[in-house]
Amino acid sequence: MALIDYRGDMPLLSIQAHYDGVQVLLDEKVRLRRNSRLIVTVLEDSDEDREEFLRMAASGLAGAYSDGEVEYTETDLKR
Repeated sequence: MALIDYRGDMPLLSIQAHYDGVQVLLDEKVRLRRNSRLIVTVLEDSDEDREEFLRMAASGLAGAYSDGEVEYTETDLKR
């Protein structure tokens, strides 16, 4: 795992992390300035939510690539 050296050169950096029941632990090695400001976003870890998202994504793709979808020709794309 490579060390991310973040000293404020970039406006935002997302880092994978998890909560072990006591403290938030970073899943990636990162070097931060002392007293760096952080925003913690808690993600729902639910198989049901993930399954619903996958169903919606599959439905959207099925509609986009259905037999009723308009086929565009090269001429249509040049307009």
